[in-house]
Amino acid sequence: MEKRIIARGLLAGAIAGVVAYLFARTFVEPTIGRAVGFEESHIAAHDHGAELFTRSVQANIGMGFGVVAFAVAMGAMFAVTFVVAYGRVGNIRPRALSILLGSGAFGAMILVPALKYPPNPPSIGHADTIRERTGLYLLMVLVSVALAFGGLWLGRKLVSRLGVWSASLAGIGAYVLAVAVVMSVLPGVAETPAGFPADTLYDFRVYSLATQLVMWATISVVFASSAARLLGERPNRQEHSLTA
Repeated sequence: MEKRIIARGLLAGAIAGVVAYLFARTFVEPTIGRAVGFEESHIAAHDHGAELFTRSVQANIGMGFGVVAFAVAMGAMFAVTFVVAYGRVGNIRPRALSILLGSGAFGAMILVPALKYPPNPPSIGHADTIRERTGLYLLMVLVSVALAFGGLWLGRKLVSRLGVWSASLAGIGAYVLAVAVVMSVLPGVAETPAGFPADTLYDFRVYSLATQLVMWATISVVFASSAARLLGERPNRQEHSLTA
């Protein structure tokens, strides 16, 4: 049964990758083009050498492969998390659990880290600080996910004392407070070049987050539908395993 669930996660990821790529190609790529144009016009004195891949290849094949591959990996991770969570986090139906997992993944892995380290177009940032910036962002993602699991654990521990609603609020509140502390401790990154168009930066950040939202929403909805059909023969199942 677990293999069939994971296969559905891979399929949901592949579909989500195509949908997200079409969205990114339509909305994100034009902002990247404007950012690259700014870089070329303001740093003309530097010789960057010949491009290994043309902008057309980067915008189509490169972006398409990257987005789809990432979405498939996230779909697999989503399915594994579903297998672990189903039957262990309360009597939640497959559709509801899928939507909750998708919302939590987008919030903890994408939205919250972006509040501290928002996405930037490729022309922003110095080459000698890319490792540091990437490390800080990945650290924020890992800490956010770990704190999200901690908030979930705390909420479950408090259910018997406070009830489901109050315990859930306590877990969410603890997560938000802990994330706020972490954000205040981690250093900020501000490398936007002077004169960079504010509307281009704003559009890139909004559309980049929207691309992730489209991807996670598609994974959640597609997986929810297929998982519900697969598990629909036992709608009131109480077992704590997916083993057939």
